[in-house]
Amino acid sequence: MAAAALAGGALAVDGAGLFAPAADAGTAPGNAVTVTVNGRRTTVTVDNRTSLLDLLREHLGLTGTKKGCNAGACGACTVLVDGRRVNSCLTLAVRLDGAEVTTIEGLGGDALHPLQQAFIDHDAFQCGFCTSGQIMSGVGCIREGHTGSAAEIREWMSGNICRCGCYVNIVSAVEQAAHGT
Repeated sequence: MAAAALAGGALAVDGAGLFAPAADAGTAPGNAVTVTVNGRRTTVTVDNRTSLLDLLREHLGLTGTKKGCNAGACGACTVLVDGRRVNSCLTLAVRLDGAEVTTIEGLGGDALHPLQQAFIDHDAFQCGFCTSGQIMSGVGCIREGHTGSAAEIREWMSGNICRCGCYVNIVSAVEQAAHGT
């Protein structure tokens, strides 16, 4: 019977030769990805396993997008990809070649976005950790047309967790930005 060993990330089987070690077990496969982030086109070579969140934070220095659960359950990492909201922790960067990504840093340009201002007006944050994801999700919710009522906003924003419990104020801020109320 062949003895298997896991060394340096490559599986080798002695004797039977069923598995051969990777050519360079110490280097993960990578690819170049070209994305437009906040209006700026950039090409970066990343490990194929790199999430969009890690591309933004670690490769591009855009730390406004937060790493909360890193499992798609909290929404702190929400950004817009081609105008649609996504959990950046669950999105592989190499799948986004040619995509347009908007983060909290690129949302308002030189002035505050109306939803950013509404968050201030309605005191829709406390600790602030979830705020960038809440705002990006709120922008997506407005663009998608899911702001017909407070209940609809709550439903469509339900993937974004606020540990401080500012939900009432968050819904009011989204309503203000969507309807000017």
